[in-house]
Amino acid sequence: MNTRDWPIRAKLTALVIGPVTALLALWIFATTLTFGPALDLLAARTLLYDLGRPGETVVAELQRERRLSVIQLAGDTALPALAEQRLRTDRAVAELRRRVAGDDLRDAADDRLDTRLDQLVGALDALPAGRGFIDGRQVDRSGTVGLYSGMISSAFQAFSAMATLPDADLNREALALTALGRSRELLGQTDALLAGALTAGRFAEGEHDQLVRTIDNQRFLAETAVADLPAAERTAYRRLTEGEAFVRLSALQDALIRADGLPPRLDVRSWESSQATVQEGLREFELSGADGLAERSVPMAVGILVRLAAAGVLGLLAIVVCVLVALRVGRSLARRLTGVRTAALEMAEQRLPDVVARLRRGEEVDVAREAPELDHGGDEIGQVGHAFNEVRRTAVQAAVDEVTLRRGLNEVFLNIARRGQGLVHRQLALLDRLERRTEDPDELAGLFQVDHLATRLRRHAEDLVILAGAAPGRGWRNPVAAVDVIRGAISEVESYDRIDVGVVQPAGVLGRAVGDVIHLLAELIENATVFSPPDTRVDVSGQAVPNGYAVEITDRGLGMSPRVREDANRKLARSPEFDPADSARLGHFVVGRLAARHGVRVQLRPATPGGTTVVVLIPTDLVTDEPAVGPTGPEAGAATGGDRRMAKVTRLNTLPRPKATRPGRERPESATPVVPFVAGRGSSVEAAPDGDGLPRRVLRRGPPAHRPPEEIRRTMSALQAGTARGRRDGARAAATPTAPAGHAPESEPTAPATRPLGPGPTGDEAGAQCVEPAPPASAPEPLTATERDA
Repeated sequence: MNTRDWPIRAKLTALVIGPVTALLALWIFATTLTFGPALDLLAARTLLYDLGRPGETVVAELQRERRLSVIQLAGDTALPALAEQRLRTDRAVAELRRRVAGDDLRDAADDRLDTRLDQLVGALDALPAGRGFIDGRQVDRSGTVGLYSGMISSAFQAFSAMATLPDADLNREALALTALGRSRELLGQTDALLAGALTAGRFAEGEHDQLVRTIDNQRFLAETAVADLPAAERTAYRRLTEGEAFVRLSALQDALIRADGLPPRLDVRSWESSQATVQEGLREFELSGADGLAERSVPMAVGILVRLAAAGVLGLLAIVVCVLVALRVGRSLARRLTGVRTAALEMAEQRLPDVVARLRRGEEVDVAREAPELDHGGDEIGQVGHAFNEVRRTAVQAAVDEVTLRRGLNEVFLNIARRGQGLVHRQLALLDRLERRTEDPDELAGLFQVDHLATRLRRHAEDLVILAGAAPGRGWRNPVAAVDVIRGAISEVESYDRIDVGVVQPAGVLGRAVGDVIHLLAELIENATVFSPPDTRVDVSGQAVPNGYAVEITDRGLGMSPRVREDANRKLARSPEFDPADSARLGHFVVGRLAARHGVRVQLRPATPGGTTVVVLIPTDLVTDEPAVGPTGPEAGAATGGDRRMAKVTRLNTLPRPKATRPGRERPESATPVVPFVAGRGSSVEAAPDGDGLPRRVLRRGPPAHRPPEEIRRTMSALQAGTARGRRDGARAAATPTAPAGHAPESEPTAPATRPLGPGPTGDEAGAQCVEPAPPASAPEPLTATERDA
């Protein structure tokens, strides 16, 4: 039986039940052993009055009937006295049968006495048949004596079985009285044999020898029985035997023993009177001794019961005390162990996670208050509790240290990310100026590629900010069209040329969520391109739904197993804690953080026939009507319906979109028509109107031009010089006292810098501005020697 996993209460209960059960069983056993003898002593009175007296009456009547039956067999006629004696015998036997069949006697008798009673009843059942043999003279005098002597012997065997008293003295006295009764029975056999011989005038063959043996046995039994009697009873028996009748009967017995047959001068009257007196005297002595025996057994039984009651009460009291002590100690142990267990579970399941959560929220935690000292005593359990107190305090301190370390690492990440963001923003601003000043198609295409890489670098820098628990700096004042948000996300993906934009229903996204939604979509679209074959397409579409706006991204990859997909959906449904060990799912962490910030729901589903579909549900409170498209100046109100952006867009080509003009540097209206200009040998660029009314540069590439090394060197020097100027301008702008960010005039808030959304129609072209933080003014980047020379 394995008890290792038992609760502590069950183990303590098992420890208590074993000894207590053994003690209780021992108490019951001892009580039973003591109670049995007391019941036997009390039953002695029942045995005497229900078996002793009725049985002795039956014995006396059988002895008289035996004598008369022997006399009748010795004579020639039937004796009327024998018939009367048989009636008296039948009445005594009937009374004995009634007592033997009663419940009182049977309940008081043991198994041995029950057997002897059954034998007695069986012997008495043979009495009618024996009488028939006697009346038919089918049995002689010796056989008749043997018939009645067998019944009387069964009665004395039952009397002997009564002598099972627990007290040795009482039991010895009872056996002595029974032996005296047997001696009296032998005296009756002698009288019956002599009566038959006197009636017949002589002894039958062998009767004289039998008479001599009977007299010798009677005297031997009497002497042996008297020796076991108490002193008072011995004295009384001697006085009885010293009487005239006993002396005369003893002398007559001696004469019978000496004679070889009937003595010629035997005084028959003297024999009969002495025999009757001795029989009656011995019977009275036996009955008196039995009554005294019964009377002495009752007080003895009461004393035993009193002692039994005292011992039983004391034993029961000891058992109760043991049980109470065991319960008290067991409950104390169980309560203390349960207290240690409860404290451990509370620390592991509630207090420690709460401490960690509060630390992550930036709250101060007092280690002494969160891990108070608990007193569990000074024994082994108390020592375990003290050790647990130390463990708990160490665990809380370790949690504080861990969260402090993580917070410091987050600050490091955030500091590095902010610095990287500042450099990327300045790089993008410099690229914007270079793109507007460069008209060479090849150089412009290279700058566009650098611009695209910088845009992706900006997204990765924002990932670090999100990992650190902060919010990226990009934001928009005005709503941005959903199609522009999707295009902006596509522009931040490496393989944007593999993305097909399907049907995008008109809608707008509030400016405060545009930057995060673009970042979220860019992460998901990039995952779709990375985890699908390079020769497949990725479809992106958007549609308005009753509870918001849904964007679907579908790839044609191998898809995900149900278990992996469920795990990913569980992470995307909540804002997970960043786990450095799960760096392979960094994009899911970023998406989950961004989605939780704005209440956006992201779910992965299996695509048909293969691949994965990502459904991004933007909530209703972030969705608005699609903003108007067209000129942003005074002619904005005159824009027609044809100037609105088309909801269905075609596949993006590899040509980057031009940068929108900054405030104060708007192009003149003459920039809208197609204006060819020379961009280099064999190439030209036209400014052609787009489908949404915005200008779009179209590269016209002629035969490939072969540039000399000097021209390439001049181009790279110009790029380095422009970068240096951009950094100097940024440093001057940071040093110039201006209004703090976010405190621009309410009529027209401005942003530190504006960026387009990349390939396709941009948010700037739709009239919205992307707000990006300016480079940190306190730590301008030092210029290299090449930049200073430029």
